Parts: sequence; structure tokens; C-alpha cells
Amino acid sequence: MKSDRLLSILLLLQTRGLVTAGELAERLEVSVRTVYRDVEALSASGVPVYAARGRNGGIALLPGFRTDVTGLTADEARALFVLAAQGAHAALGLDAALGSALRKVMAALPAPHRPAAEQTSRRVLVDPVRWMSGPHAAVDVGELHDAVLADRRLLLHYRHSGTDAPRAYTVDPYGLVVKAGVWYLVADRDGAPRLFRADRVKGAVLTEEPVERRAGVELAAVWEELRRQVEERPGDVRLRVRVRRSRLDLFVRLQTGLLTGRPEPEGEPPGEWLLAELAVPEVRWARSLLSFGADVEVLSPPEARHILAETASSVTELYAGNG
Repeated sequence: MKSDRLLSILLLLQTRGLVTAGELAERLEVSVRTVYRDVEALSASGVPVYAARGRNGGIALLPGFRTDVTGLTADEARALFVLAAQGAHAALGLDAALGSALRKVMAALPAPHRPAAEQTSRRVLVDPVRWMSGPHAAVDVGELHDAVLADRRLLLHYRHSGTDAPRAYTVDPYGLVVKAGVWYLVADRDGAPRLFRADRVKGAVLTEEPVERRAGVELAAVWEELRRQVEERPGDVRLRVRVRRSRLDLFVRLQTGLLTGRPEPEGEPPGEWLLAELAVPEVRWARSLLSFGADVEVLSPPEARHILAETASSVTELYAGNG
């Protein structure tokens, strides 16, 4: 709606100062011509807005002009009270600040919007931690948060998975990401993007060197690149398996990231079993499928079947001996 767009322009100018018509058009997803028409409408309504021509020009408000209107629609007000990662605020030491900010927003909301916003905060809860993920190690994310805001290089002492002794790295941090309750530091090391789990950081020291990030690259873009590398990493071993139909939903839910395609019915007409393929890091990974008992059978490669047979035999011998 035009009224919402005019208010968005007003708030952007109030926050940013001088903004080019092109940037406003991109943010609002309209044409530059529409932006200029909206600026004229604001001016006609008494808002002291002007357009400066030239290479360094743009659109701005006269110095000293402020508006105390919140400009929030009912849906925008409700959205503020759905906290997608409540644990994130606590980890950053911002729980109290968040509560204070939301109280101020509630007080500033138009009276008709307040009941819906308050009800949303009581009726919608988002827990970002996955089921049965186990407790995470205590992490001083506040220290890392301060470090990434300092815009200086960081000397990390980092312990890799499966090792005891931490290694030292000098990195250029972009920021922090929390995914499914786990915090990560996103940084460049030697000009290449890297991901560091915060609970494996054993020490973080700010250096005197300014951070050297790649030109024009922001945290969101680096995270997307790293996320794709993790999720799209090809498995070295392909396991062909068959799954009992009654356990298919659970199997797919647990193995989604490893499945190379949709499970297909075995035989004609379709019967009790479905065929699937998993891309896994090593053949010994097949042992994890023993948790499905006789409801999942590995068909190939033969080495995987041999490992499963040996493992099952060892388990049988262990429990038979305690009979």
C-alpha cells in the first residue's frame, strides 16, 4: 500500500540520512520514478524532504526533523513478539535488553494493536533446539560477540573434533550464527571461508590488526556458502538399502541429509519394502542402521554387509554370555 511505502521511506530517511533513489527503489521493490512520486507526496503533506542532484546526491530530510510515529501495522507488531531464537539473546547477554525493548515497543504501539501483540507473545513459542540433541557445552558467546564487533583480526585457539590439543588460527571474522541451538563463528582464514563451532573455541584474543574481509561480502552470503558446502558435500560411499514401509517415515526423517533420492517401491506390484540409496562418509557408517533392527537391510556394498554381520554377531555374543 502507498501509505505503508511512504512511511517506510520516512523511517529509512530518518534512520539513514541521505539515501539514493536507487537504493530506496531496491529496498521497497518499486521503480525510481515511483520513489520520486512518493517523495513529492511526502513533501506535499508537510514533511521537509528534499532531493539533492549530482553524483553524491540522494534524498534526505531537513536536519533536525524527527517523527515519533512507530509506523507498525498489526502484523508487524505481532511479528516482533514471535522470538525465533530466544536462547540467542540469553547467550549474548541481551535477555534484559530484549525484554526492555519489547516493553517500549508495546507502549509505543497504537492501542488497537496491543492485544494481538500481547496474545502472540503468550500463544507462540519457538524452541530452536532439535529433539534429542543432547546438552551443549557452555559457551561464552558474549566474548565472541564483542570480538566480531571490534572489526579486528582474531587469534583463535580452536579444538577440532576428535582431537585434544587446540590449534591456533588468525581469522577475519564476519559474525556469529546460531543454528539449531549451536553457535558458530563465521570467518575467513587465509582468505577462504571457514566455520568454527563456538563450543570448541578455547580462547579468542583480539589482535591490533584491522579485519580484512573480502570486498562486498557480508555475513549472510558467507554463511550461505558454508551451509551449502556442509549440506551438499557428496558422500564417499553409496549404500543401497531396503526399508520396511512401516518404518519409512522415521527412516526418511532421520536420514534426509544422506538420501540421494526418494525411496522407490521394491518390485511389482509394490510390496512391504522400499529401496533407497544413502551417500555416507565411510562404509563403517552403516553400523548406525542397526538401530532399525530388521526393518532396514543394507544390500550393497558387500563390505558394509560384512561389517554389519560382524557387529551384530558381537552384540549377540555379548548378551548371550550374560544369559
